[in-house]
Amino acid sequence: SSHKSHFESRGSSIKLQKTSTSFLSPSSSSFPQSPPSFPPLMEAPSSSSRCRSGSFFQDIRSRELNGFRKRPYYEDSKLQFAEMGEVAVEHNGDETPPLAISFCKTAKNAHILAVSDEEGYLSLFDSRRKLSSGKARITEWVAHQNAIFDIRWIKDDARILTASGDQSIQLWDVQGKKCIGVLLGHTGSVKSLSSHPTNSDLLVSGSRDGSFALWDLRCQNTSTRRSTETCISSTAMVKRAHLSAQAKRVRRTKTASTSITSVLYLKDEVSIATAGAVDSIVKFWDTRNLKSQVTQVSPQPKSSTEKVNIMHGISSLSQDSNGMFLTASCMDNRIYLYNVLQLQKGPVQSFTGCQIESFFVKSVISPDASSILSGSSDGNAYVWQVERPQMDPTVLKGHDGEVTAVDWCPSEEGKIATCADDFTVRVWNAETSYSSSSRSPTSIRRRIMNLPSREQRQLNLGSEEKDSSDPEEAMNHHITLPTSESIMPPMGTPEAQKKRLHHDPIESVETTTPESAMKSPSSVLNPPSSLKRKTIRDYFLTA
Repeated sequence: SSHKSHFESRGSSIKLQKTSTSFLSPSSSSFPQSPPSFPPLMEAPSSSSRCRSGSFFQDIRSRELNGFRKRPYYEDSKLQFAEMGEVAVEHNGDETPPLAISFCKTAKNAHILAVSDEEGYLSLFDSRRKLSSGKARITEWVAHQNAIFDIRWIKDDARILTASGDQSIQLWDVQGKKCIGVLLGHTGSVKSLSSHPTNSDLLVSGSRDGSFALWDLRCQNTSTRRSTETCISSTAMVKRAHLSAQAKRVRRTKTASTSITSVLYLKDEVSIATAGAVDSIVKFWDTRNLKSQVTQVSPQPKSSTEKVNIMHGISSLSQDSNGMFLTASCMDNRIYLYNVLQLQKGPVQSFTGCQIESFFVKSVISPDASSILSGSSDGNAYVWQVERPQMDPTVLKGHDGEVTAVDWCPSEEGKIATCADDFTVRVWNAETSYSSSSRSPTSIRRRIMNLPSREQRQLNLGSEEKDSSDPEEAMNHHITLPTSESIMPPMGTPEAQKKRLHHDPIESVETTTPESAMKSPSSVLNPPSSLKRKTIRDYFLTA
């Protein structure tokens, strides 16, 4: 849009023409009569309670056995969405393009949607109310004197982080609409934020200056304060993280070509992924040693004769709630899906149909990894079913301008939000009813193929015995328990036994050799004790 192009051309210059800031109070006419209750202020949980025990990859192993969060499976019908309402983003009668949207992360507040815009406002809306009535707007305030490119809820939705074109990140107390911390260190617009999966005091940011930085909100710089705001310096920063081969030979390059467009803190709690405007390469870093990246991935040709041009930037990265899959929204009008445990294989799937003509167009994978939602430069939003990539995407029509930021509601299944250059935010709900089976046949088949030995199943189930005769109990745990048929030797002719052995997935798993087991993806999830892996590199490179 002309608004965004004009803003980007100015780089990170700060807009000083806005001198008045209006904060809505409960007595304001725009404030709803009975606004949704917001979480009380709370202290951050202790470090011991934040850190989970055990390995991230053991957690994934457990999820494969016990079942991921139920994902809807649509048998023959295409997923459809109905628009629930729209709200115009305007302040004092002046419309402004929204740039970032985010639902609250806790279940009790998941209906609250935060919206940031080009004017530096942060607005909160109740998505359960009629958006066009004006009662949906909970509150708003001026968070920056410049555009806000990204926002991130933390600390059970009591705090929110804002990344701005004024080169700073600010930490806000949501109830008081008060800035309680300013993160300084970038020399360009801050484009992306991602918080640690279990410790909300830790985060990573990416900037237009070509660097990404790590932050700890507990490390306050007491010698530097801006009025009543506490200044926080980065604990680590990697500059020139994404450079093309040509740029590495040139000392000074244009800022736009080195920009970090998206960052992700991965679910293993020590690794981060970064992407930039220069190419379609996603880099992975170990936060304990940032001297060089652990590995990197990019689109790969399907055949030896096919060539893939990787000189297309990436506008956004996203991951599902389990951390198994990562999406990269690329400027070649494709969204690439990666399996984090099989990065060396390149993207496992790509999705087409949308137009990604600017770095403001984002995509997000759903929390249960069943669908991918993306904006588009053609004024529509698109939704793909991950397990049915050959099916045309669902097209969401209604916007009248480039659809930019999108988000999934983490607790209300099927609810999504989109925003566009038409100065509106729209909320949608899935219409298609779920089938009786909550998992697709392929996901069930995949889980059976990944079953370990009988001894390992008993270990995962715990010391107490499970009654395999209770089908309801077995369904609740999503585990295929041993039955009398699996314990007793198979009966029949030798030819029938050979056929059964060939087609029985459980038997085939139990009869695999140690060499083949080490080469399988499941060996990454449950490595032998003899392998002492100290960094994430070992997990990424093991196949």
